[in-house]
Amino acid sequence: MYPEIEPYQHGMLEVGDGNHIYWETSGNPDGKPAVVCHGGPGSGSRPSTRRFFDPAAYRIVQFDQRGCARSTPHAGDPATSLETNTTAHLVADMELLREFLGIEKWLVMGGSWGSTLALVYAEQHPHRVSELVIPAVTTSRHSEHAWITRGLRIFFPDHFEAFQAGLPPEDRDGNIPAAYQRLLNSPDPEVRAKAAWDWCKWDLATITGGDNDFTGRFADPDFRYLSARLVTHYWGNEAFLSDGQVIRDLGKLAGIPGVLIHGRNDFGGPLTTAWDVAQGWPDAELVILNDAGHTADESSSMERAVLAALDRFRR
Repeated sequence: MYPEIEPYQHGMLEVGDGNHIYWETSGNPDGKPAVVCHGGPGSGSRPSTRRFFDPAAYRIVQFDQRGCARSTPHAGDPATSLETNTTAHLVADMELLREFLGIEKWLVMGGSWGSTLALVYAEQHPHRVSELVIPAVTTSRHSEHAWITRGLRIFFPDHFEAFQAGLPPEDRDGNIPAAYQRLLNSPDPEVRAKAAWDWCKWDLATITGGDNDFTGRFADPDFRYLSARLVTHYWGNEAFLSDGQVIRDLGKLAGIPGVLIHGRNDFGGPLTTAWDVAQGWPDAELVILNDAGHTADESSSMERAVLAALDRFRR
C-alpha cells in the first residue's frame, strides 16, 4: 500500500432535493483523475482507500453518497426521508461532481455495493470513464439480494435463525430487507435500535464468514442504524434497478478496459456474479483469488490485486 496522505481540497456540493454531498481530492492535482464509489450503501468514504493509488500519478476523488458520513441530510436521523436516495440519484450526483471538478474523464473504482454503482454509472456515461477497477463484484440482481438475505442460511443456519427471529412472524417469509426497513422506520427508538442490531449481526456474519462481533464502526449504535437503514432501503427496493439491468447493459462498456477482482470465498457475493459480468464485457480481465473473501481487509492477495490494477492504469 502507498503511504497515508491527506486531502488537498474538500467541500460540500449541492446536488438537489436538499442534499449536499461531501467530496475530497488527494494525490496529484495534475494527475490522472480517479473516483471511488464506496460500499454499503452507507459505508462512507475511507482514508485507507487512498493508499491503493500512487499519489504521484493519481488525482483521487472520494465522496460520501447521499445520506451517509459527512453528507447531509443524514440518514442516521429517522426523520430524514430516503425518497430521493436511489441509484439514479447517486449516478446523477457523480456527474455533477465530475463537472464541478472540471474532469473530462476518470477511472472509476468501486467494490461491493460500490461496484454496482460504478457499473451503472459507466453504462450510463461510458464516454466519461477511462477504466474500471472493480473488486468484490455485485450487480444487484434480485437473485443476489435473495442470496445474501435468505440463501446464505445454508452456510449460516445459526445466524439466520436469529436474523429471521428479529422480524414479526408474518414477515419472516417475505421480503426480509423491506420488513427490516419498516422496523427501522418505527417511531419507537427501541424497536429501531434492535432492528439495527439484528440486521448488522447478520450482515457482518455473511461478510466475514461467521464473525459478527461488533468492533470498529459497528460498535457505534448510530453507525449500525445508519448502515442498516440505507442497506435495507436499497436491497428492499432491489437497488431501484430492473432485474438483470447491469448485465444486460454491459455492451455499453465496449472499448473500456477494466479489471474485475473477486475472491472465491466471498459468501456475500458469489463468484458467479463476477463471472457473468466478465462474459458480457470482453474488455475486462477477471482475476479470481482462491484465498480471498469479500474485502481487501481480509486478504493480502485482494490488496495486491487492486494495487496491481491501479498501477497498470496509472499512465
